[in-house]
Amino acid sequence: MSSKRVQALARSGQLPAVRVGRRWLFESDRIERLLGSKAAVPPAAALAISARNRLRGRIRSIETEGLMSEITLEIGNQELVAVITRSSVERMKLRVGDEAFAVIKSTEVMVGREEREA
Repeated sequence: MSSKRVQALARSGQLPAVRVGRRWLFESDRIERLLGSKAAVPPAAALAISARNRLRGRIRSIETEGLMSEITLEIGNQELVAVITRSSVERMKLRVGDEAFAVIKSTEVMVGREEREA
């Protein structure tokens, strides 16, 4: 099926979709249900990603306001704060006390230290 046909079906409401700017977004589980097949989503343990910086910790707090949520992960004796969408928190069923991990992918890393007295 061509992309033009898919867009026409979405525009007419025959395919469940949401338009964001110039793009159409489709929820894979709704499309899978329309097709009558189970979504082929790998379990989290089998997820292979390119980022090497994965930090496992425990969710210390979740503060949600509007569309965004601030997640505080306790990793060792440090805290890491991430801002993700409210829908991601709900989809992953994140709760305070759950074990979770942060994935960090960046092209730059800064290193600093406190100045020493001479």
